[in-house]
Amino acid sequence: MVDERAQLEVATLGECRIDSPLSALLRRQGTTQHYVDEADRVLLDDTVSLVASRGVPVAELPGFEPGGPRSKIYFDPSKTRVGIVTCGGLCPGLNDVIRALVLELTNHYGVRRIFGFRNGYQGLTARYGRPVVDLNPEVVAGINEYGGTILGTSRGNQDPNEIVDCLEQLSVNVLFIIGGDGSMRGALRIAEVVAERGLRIAVVGVPKTIDNDIPYIERSFGFQTAFGKATEAIRAAHVEATAFPNGIGLVQLMGRHSGFIACYAALANNDADYVLIPEVPFALDGPGGFLEHLRRRVVERGHAMVVVAEGAGQEYLSAPAQADVPARADVPARDASGTGAAAGRDASGNVRLQDFGRYLRGRIAEHFAAAGVEANLKYIDPSYTIRSVPADPYDSVYCIRLAHAAVHAAMAGRTEMVVGRWRGRFVHVPIALAISSRNLVDPDGDLWLSVLEATGQPPVFA
Repeated sequence: MVDERAQLEVATLGECRIDSPLSALLRRQGTTQHYVDEADRVLLDDTVSLVASRGVPVAELPGFEPGGPRSKIYFDPSKTRVGIVTCGGLCPGLNDVIRALVLELTNHYGVRRIFGFRNGYQGLTARYGRPVVDLNPEVVAGINEYGGTILGTSRGNQDPNEIVDCLEQLSVNVLFIIGGDGSMRGALRIAEVVAERGLRIAVVGVPKTIDNDIPYIERSFGFQTAFGKATEAIRAAHVEATAFPNGIGLVQLMGRHSGFIACYAALANNDADYVLIPEVPFALDGPGGFLEHLRRRVVERGHAMVVVAEGAGQEYLSAPAQADVPARADVPARDASGTGAAAGRDASGNVRLQDFGRYLRGRIAEHFAAAGVEANLKYIDPSYTIRSVPADPYDSVYCIRLAHAAVHAAMAGRTEMVVGRWRGRFVHVPIALAISSRNLVDPDGDLWLSVLEATGQPPVFA
């Protein structure tokens, strides 16, 4: 049996002997419902039945190390050099995280040198020649009002040995990596090379995924902004659908493997009649299939609104052979698993999905024409527009708090970890655990049940 307590332990560079500049701000009364003492743990389970199922004493229950400032820290702020890099696709809140990291390091810890590495891991690799940016409060002032990242980004793996060479040359003690699962896999390899060389460099991640698919993280930053922006497309498509006879609104939203954006956006304005996501297989054809059900809905009520996640329905699409495309262990090839076909992989190793939204648009038109029913179909794919906007107020606050937790962890010598929130508490999650699986919409969970209740669609199209 896997020892979950061991999996939840966060690596540390060594004993903390330096008084923290924030020690005066720390609570002295221990853990409360609003604060977790640094010596406490945040339990993995949150129900009596889950706890009871383990059958072990309370002291042996698995739990996360809590986030927050420590009374003693590992690095001397006056001698600490920090690096920050943003990797992978864009997401609302990247600039908020950069700004909060710089302000916390500078204003509260007194760190004097912060490097910004340009264009993802390319900025840490000599052959690309990307300039290094000096970051300070003046440079990051106001950047939270804009989408994207002032440091730029890129996809693709880089040699971790070259990256650690760069860190050594610049005498960097702490590296903050803001990115998704592929970036965190890279961060883990960097930390392993650091350990192999016997260096004292903390590698701390701030996990970023617009799809909200990182496990043991209740919600990734930027997700709320993204699905909020996506509701605008659904609203527009619904207006179009209701304005024409037999109107159909079809909106495709991001969600390669997880349908969280589609589910939350559909619930936010409650206009959708159907939501199709990768986690719930569906039949298109036949008496119980989606197309037949959609046609009956349109004929009976005059219009319909369909929301589809980009990763849904890939099994209906064909793709060229991928014999020369290296597989990535964490991303199953949909054609190999029987759940769909993929059109190669991108620079980060992510499966390239085909455009199911456009395919579905064509199939709907064909089905209605074959049945002799007029259809006025409007297709909207907001795609990258939902990830390039500034963070909304909720995500802005969340980004700041994540950044603070990341700084506290790094200055205390924690490494090979990401910060996140679990059961409403900020916690430290080992990188290996954060990339061990993918967070998916549970077809038997309460979120999907809410979607079924809101849309009225059948649980299964078969």
